[in-house]
Amino acid sequence: MAALLDAIDVKKKMYFEFENAPYYCLDVEVSTPTARGGQTLVRLKMRNLLTRAVFDKTFKASDKLKEPDLESVEASYLYSDGDGSYFLDQTTFETLSLSPEKLGDALDFLLEGMIIQLEKYNGNPIAVQLPAQVELKVEYTEPAVRGDTSSGGVTKAAKLETGMEIKVPFFIKIGEAVKVNTETREFAGRA
Repeated sequence: MAALLDAIDVKKKMYFEFENAPYYCLDVEVSTPTARGGQTLVRLKMRNLLTRAVFDKTFKASDKLKEPDLESVEASYLYSDGDGSYFLDQTTFETLSLSPEKLGDALDFLLEGMIIQLEKYNGNPIAVQLPAQVELKVEYTEPAVRGDTSSGGVTKAAKLETGMEIKVPFFIKIGEAVKVNTETREFAGRA
């Protein structure tokens, strides 16, 4: 039996279960009434981990929420096809798959053999947890032209080995490895 927690105890970045689905708390707002006998309400901004939908929901402070059966396992990325993407659990050596909907745009950062954290709910894979930054090689970018300045924030487009395009400084060349922030999808430095 999963432990129960009061809605008032849910904090930012916590996981909980509501209506048989796992959620991640993005923000909490508690409103305590000034009138005697009034109910304390907890407004949660939450993300459904199965559908990725984000919405607000208001609970009474005493409403009970379950702790979800979530597990994070280390897995390596194998390949993708029309049906989904496949990962190898590094503990059980079981092949796990994720549909394109559940993977989202994470495919832009995945290379064969890359180790990531795979989130499981009730034993089934539901999402990947990418590191804050990944290193990818520049497959194509325009060559820098004499007279271009390497300071002052001047950038050019670069296509990376996964197919993703980002803006990089003028001094970056083809074949160079760059760090990319997985949250903002922006250049984060040379690798």
